[in-house]
Amino acid sequence: MSKKTQPAESENTSFHFATGDTVSSIKKSINNHLSYTLARHPDKASRNEWWTATCLAVRDRLMNRFMQTQKAHHTGATRRAYYLSLEYLMGRVLSNNLHNAGIFDTTRDALKELGQDLDELLEEEDDMGLGNGGLGRLAACFLDSLATLDLPSVGYGIHYEFGLFRQKFENGHQIEHPDAWMLKGCPWEIMRPNFVQEIQLYGHVENRINDKGKLQPTWVNTKTLEGVPYDIPIVGYGGATVNFLRLWESRASKAFDLDTFNEGGYIEALRDKAMGETISKVLYPNDKTESGKELRLVQQYFFVSCSLKDIIRRFEAAHSDWAKFSEFNVVQLNDTHPAIAIPELMRLLIDDKGMDWDTAWGIVRETFNYTNHTLLPEALEKWSVPLFEKVLPRHLQIIFEINTRFLSHDVEDCWPGDGEKKAALSIIEESNPKMVRMAYLSVIASGKVNGVAALHTELLKRHLFADFHELYPEKIINMTNGITPRRWLLACNPGLAELINDTIGDEWPSDLDQLRALVTHADDKKFQDRFMAIKRANKVALAAIIRKSCGVEVSPDALFDVQIKRLHEYKRQHLNLLHILTLYRRLLNNPDLDVTPRVFIFGAKAAPGYDLAKNIIRAINKVAEKVNNDKRIGNKIKVVFPENYCVSLAEKIIPAADISEQISTAGKEASGTGNMKLALNGAVTVGTLDGANVEIGEEVGDDNIFIFGNKVDDVEAIYAKGYNPREYYDSNAELKAVVDWLRSDAFTPGESGAFEPLCRSLLDWGDPFLVMADYADYIRAQDEIGEAFRDKRRWAKMAIMNTACMGKFSSDRTIREYAEQIWKLSPVAVGRA
Repeated sequence: MSKKTQPAESENTSFHFATGDTVSSIKKSINNHLSYTLARHPDKASRNEWWTATCLAVRDRLMNRFMQTQKAHHTGATRRAYYLSLEYLMGRVLSNNLHNAGIFDTTRDALKELGQDLDELLEEEDDMGLGNGGLGRLAACFLDSLATLDLPSVGYGIHYEFGLFRQKFENGHQIEHPDAWMLKGCPWEIMRPNFVQEIQLYGHVENRINDKGKLQPTWVNTKTLEGVPYDIPIVGYGGATVNFLRLWESRASKAFDLDTFNEGGYIEALRDKAMGETISKVLYPNDKTESGKELRLVQQYFFVSCSLKDIIRRFEAAHSDWAKFSEFNVVQLNDTHPAIAIPELMRLLIDDKGMDWDTAWGIVRETFNYTNHTLLPEALEKWSVPLFEKVLPRHLQIIFEINTRFLSHDVEDCWPGDGEKKAALSIIEESNPKMVRMAYLSVIASGKVNGVAALHTELLKRHLFADFHELYPEKIINMTNGITPRRWLLACNPGLAELINDTIGDEWPSDLDQLRALVTHADDKKFQDRFMAIKRANKVALAAIIRKSCGVEVSPDALFDVQIKRLHEYKRQHLNLLHILTLYRRLLNNPDLDVTPRVFIFGAKAAPGYDLAKNIIRAINKVAEKVNNDKRIGNKIKVVFPENYCVSLAEKIIPAADISEQISTAGKEASGTGNMKLALNGAVTVGTLDGANVEIGEEVGDDNIFIFGNKVDDVEAIYAKGYNPREYYDSNAELKAVVDWLRSDAFTPGESGAFEPLCRSLLDWGDPFLVMADYADYIRAQDEIGEAFRDKRRWAKMAIMNTACMGKFSSDRTIREYAEQIWKLSPVAVGRA
């Protein structure tokens, strides 16, 4: 071989070591990143540096597959789905990427040969601070499934410097601290300075003559910001397709005023820079103030404008015929946070591309689809017209024009001369001040609108969007939510995953319906014993975490009763609290009472401005403090509330759960996905017939779920009759006793009225979510659970049946339905890695 060809061979060898999946190639990659990226000798490297080097070695392999994926998409002139979401609750990434790429065991072996423990390194990773609750976690599951199913897609969001907040408890109070998740850097992201986008804000609109001699509204005197994209690779299970999540970071277009700086105005010189960076600083800034509301609106516009311009850039690189835009691009709005994308695309098409209204509107209605995530009218997003006029004056004009045309054509054609119907359906709410109803805008402009559970979708048609359903009877459809089994069983519960592999094979992570084969093993005593031994081992592991984080000793033989979800009144953590108080009071009255030992486990954050939710958190913490230190009850009940609930903590709690608390007021929860994760891992649900609980019950059967409480029709009848919570309080001695107990200073000695907001919400402020009305039946169900748990064979079968019957709730099934029924999207084969 000549010397001339020798470098090529060396380059190929280096490339192999950068992307190969053998133990030796991964070892070499990790060592190379330690030495040449981090400038650290292996003998001196910290555990965090080993973690970083490992992530970079894995990323190298994902980038190779990413390039192949993008080449396949570009070569085929591919139709793509773009998922717009203000949040993505990604959690930790390394473990998921290793499992999906098929190199988990190989990487573990490579690290072992390097003297490192993979499990210890996994604990070095901070959860990405990009999301808050179920909406963001759903978005993350969807990205996983889109890549697994080889569907061309891009997720768009915001590159938050700080997450929602890091939660601490002081004297039971929730205290919010900055979630500086980026402090140690993020080895997964790739900055894309070549794709920076520029956006405008504020200013005003003038009518100017365009190059065709016609008057055209022109947005002038605007402030300009830049959006800098960061990409995070999303690898599908099997490793063939690697899509990406693009996150926008805000920067001032004029970062530094040198003249002002030289004149001594050091702070003033950086003012624009600081203001520009504020937009992507924090997830969900507190909107109790006018400035907070304004920042939220600016955040939403910033990320959708950057995203749409990026989509248009990609389209124009391959096409010149705008009639084909919706042929190659489909956009999904994840709730109303990205709804401002609708007038923004209209503005871009009309003002920047010179289209007429009808052509632009046709493209918009063929491009957008909208997912609704709430049945609470008060949770539907609205913006005041004065604020809109200040921040986005041109967009407000466009919204008014959309509304005028909608009312004078669609509504008038359906209900001629009906002014009340026009007022009811108008995008503009005639209040003081006038409000822009973003959900209505989303329904009007979208090709399809979907609910996220069968009951939720039915209630959308019947109540929230009833008139829209009459107007557009084919528009609202159902897409029941799902979860990725890769993260929520394969990665987080390896013991159970191994048992399933041994029993039915290892193809279930990409075909969750295969779990149905476990039904035939549900009565098998040997299988039951193995299943419950894995559950107990998970409980032992969680007990150690509880001991370390909460300072409380809990028994793994007790029933682990879990409620982990965003803290909101409709999710009714306070109903759970009333049950705890009921058990506690019974034990104090009779210390010899034979009750099933329980550990009540909470995980939740309350929005910083949600005072009542924070009062509920403190009530749980103070009751826990009393219960856990009361020797009179002999450790029969314990209550723990680990700080800073997040995805990585959920991955430890869920495999250990025996009972899954899904106790929202019927008709209030859109779907829920925590219910699916817990059931998949063998927890038995106690819940109302709400959200996806209905469908879980249909799958697992009545014998394997505990249902209680008023149904949707009952709830509506109670509201219609005129609900008086004091009637329940006065007629139920046990309920009255525990509410009065909570109202006293028994749990906060010397601090009277500590939980007055909570108690008044139940008695004096209407108990809007029927806690008092459902209390008695909830206690009945909980008593049944206690008895059922004592029958170990019965409980083992129930747990197995829950795992076996969760096939429907894979996010792969959900995404297939989106692709087929809404997006009209086809897989693009990349070739298995």
